[in-house]
Amino acid sequence: MDILFNNEGTPLMMQSSMIFGESTGRPDNYEAKKRDILAPFESLRTTYLEWQGHNILEWGKSNDFPREAAKVVSETSVLNTGLRFLRNLTLGQGLFACRVTGYDEKGNEQLQPIEDAPLTAILNGRMVRRYTERASRDYFKYGCCPVELIPDATGQRIIGLNPINALYARFTVPDAVGRCKCIVSGCWPSMPGSVEEDNPRVLDTLMDYDPQLEYDTRFLQGKLKAPLVYALRDSWSSHDVYAEPVWLPAYVLGWIDIAQQVPKFLKKAYSNQITWKWHVQIPYSFWDRRFPLQEYANLGAAGTQKRKEDIQKYMDSVETNLCGVENAEKPLMTMYAINEANGKVEEEWKIQALDNKYKGGENLVTSAAANSEILFTLGVNPNVFGAGMPGGIYAGNQGGSNIREAFLVNIANAWVDRQNLLDPIYLLLRSMGYGEDVQLRYRNTILTTLDTGAGTKKTLS
Repeated sequence: MDILFNNEGTPLMMQSSMIFGESTGRPDNYEAKKRDILAPFESLRTTYLEWQGHNILEWGKSNDFPREAAKVVSETSVLNTGLRFLRNLTLGQGLFACRVTGYDEKGNEQLQPIEDAPLTAILNGRMVRRYTERASRDYFKYGCCPVELIPDATGQRIIGLNPINALYARFTVPDAVGRCKCIVSGCWPSMPGSVEEDNPRVLDTLMDYDPQLEYDTRFLQGKLKAPLVYALRDSWSSHDVYAEPVWLPAYVLGWIDIAQQVPKFLKKAYSNQITWKWHVQIPYSFWDRRFPLQEYANLGAAGTQKRKEDIQKYMDSVETNLCGVENAEKPLMTMYAINEANGKVEEEWKIQALDNKYKGGENLVTSAAANSEILFTLGVNPNVFGAGMPGGIYAGNQGGSNIREAFLVNIANAWVDRQNLLDPIYLLLRSMGYGEDVQLRYRNTILTTLDTGAGTKKTLS
């Protein structure tokens, strides 16, 4: 019997030439697992690393959240595509400099283009494009991104925006107004300078309350000759230093695990041309009682492997008992419990004889549901990708109008994220002498219907 396990050694799906099995319900330790995942964020103010006089806040469990998050994203196709979609949608088709001259009767802005060749060159140049692309990548992947503000040799103005890869950045404990240090090192999660080639940098960050005010103050004090860091964060999680990424709830609830495991399972099923006779559903609580995690905890990292091996032997014996001519009409005895509160049977094995020799198609429905849940977590309507399901609670019209409306809703919801990404650019332009009247807007290509006489139209937002 071939078994797919999660990281803790709990079986998710099982298959052999005769049996398809899966664990149902949710583990007894679900709430504890949720707390374990969120614990690094809940305890940021009390756990830190001491390095050369700096108190560095750990980012996630083992101080390695960005690397672990990047691995989850890269191994989950719909999550990777959804985040890339959010990145591309937020950036639109580039930036446009203008002045707001008034508003019409519907409240729409009346914009006047700014004809300034140096300004246009900056906004359309590689530096700004590189900044917006990389900063938005880490903003959506990890929840925050440090941006290095590069001054000129005189310290009179900012001449460059350099997004620092979040994999290599950690922050120190902030003061009362949000000032802290950004430690940039290629050694994380180990301490900076752990290898000879590493050359860690310690950069000041602008205060979170009013970065422009601190920049002006440092300018007047002549303290702008060293690079500064502008920390971009998605504040929805309420965490002041390391914000949570938008996709984290889908990970906590297990939808990402499902989206990863079902394709692996179906690949094995199709490659082996499996025909199943039995569908066995086993509650998660059975594994918690039959193979308790605490019994393997003292074995350390080898405990998970030992638990997998014990479960493998047990399920092989179950398969041997169920299958074969010599076992015809042989019973399989299992135990179950009754919930005293509602009188319902719980922890009961369910064994169903499959009329069709292969019913793996229902796993495709599960996979599609997982994909939809992940996209919902990102705030992306699955119909934008043509991912609406033909029936059930995820069903929806996949016509052009539905896709266009979903796309427009996404653009409307992108306003806050777009403004966050614009803040460092505004700081750059103000340092170059451009006044408050210079505003930036995003170009968008909007799909239209054929009865409008055009397939697309350009808008600004």
